[in-house]
Amino acid sequence: MRKNFKRIIWSVLILGIIAMAIFAWFVYGAVLSPNTAFNNDEAHIYIGTDATFSDVLDELRPLLKDDISFEAVANRKGYPANIKPGHYVIKKGMNNNDIINTIRINNTPVKVKFNNQERLENLAGAVSRQIEADSLSLITAMKDRAILEEIGLTDDSALSMYLPNTYELYWNTSAAEFCKRMSAEYDRFWNEERKAKASAIGLSPEEVISLAAIVQKETAKVDERPRVAGLYVNRIKKGMLLQADPTVIYAKKKTENDFDQVIKRVLYRDLEIDSPYNTYKYTGVPPGPISMPDLSSVKAVLNYENHDYIFMVADVSNPGYHKFAKTLAQHNRNRADYVRWINEQGVNR
Repeated sequence: MRKNFKRIIWSVLILGIIAMAIFAWFVYGAVLSPNTAFNNDEAHIYIGTDATFSDVLDELRPLLKDDISFEAVANRKGYPANIKPGHYVIKKGMNNNDIINTIRINNTPVKVKFNNQERLENLAGAVSRQIEADSLSLITAMKDRAILEEIGLTDDSALSMYLPNTYELYWNTSAAEFCKRMSAEYDRFWNEERKAKASAIGLSPEEVISLAAIVQKETAKVDERPRVAGLYVNRIKKGMLLQADPTVIYAKKKTENDFDQVIKRVLYRDLEIDSPYNTYKYTGVPPGPISMPDLSSVKAVLNYENHDYIFMVADVSNPGYHKFAKTLAQHNRNRADYVRWINEQGVNR
């Protein structure tokens, strides 16, 4: 009887040791041992706002050595009932516990970059490739009247709110949140000093951006932009038409609702297009920007070069730059050289 009791005790102890070994194996194998299967230092996953645990597994499966152990640990930690959308960085060598903790709390911002978009539709498309919000929800938010009225913009000037730069945003930022952030950036840029400079020119902040868009279309040379800006400021102060060819090109595209057409040469008949964007027919700056200008162009307008030039034409002897003139006679001579050159190139449209 005593021997049987000892045998039972030893059996229970052995079974306990085996159970503890199995548990230790599970803890190490399923919870603590590395479970990544990629060669790079890190991998990125994106979990959507309405993602299910099955969706998360589909995202992670290519990155894991053992998705079964991951699923077991995730269930034990209650993760399937607490899925968080966002962008997460999985480091090489992470174990299941590390991975679950990461996708639960470490939503990592992404870099969102955009520049030189011609319309809100182009901007929405560019941004939708960088955050979760799709282009339709973005364009709807960008044209939302409440958002525009809050910042003092119109349908025509709405593009003014978006300043080209690189921004840190959460990947799961909604379209409305994106617009709200851009509105805050717009307000931050237009501090009292910049507003005062705009006022000294006689322009509102959105008109400065509209003029900056013209300056940028006229010259790709950053060092020439303050001079070009100064020319247009001179025309504005004199009450002259701006007569900027890029505005005619934009007016033609907008009138024909064809922004994909490529126009290299403005024809005389184009100057008759009846559009508020045609600065050969209407004085002042257009009602909105003809494209999204770089901050360098905006700053070029605010800090324009002080001179007496009111005419300019492309300088064929110095590609990318322009010849400037103070008188119409001087300008006509410069222009004759340009027309002769462009005809020699065979550019008809």
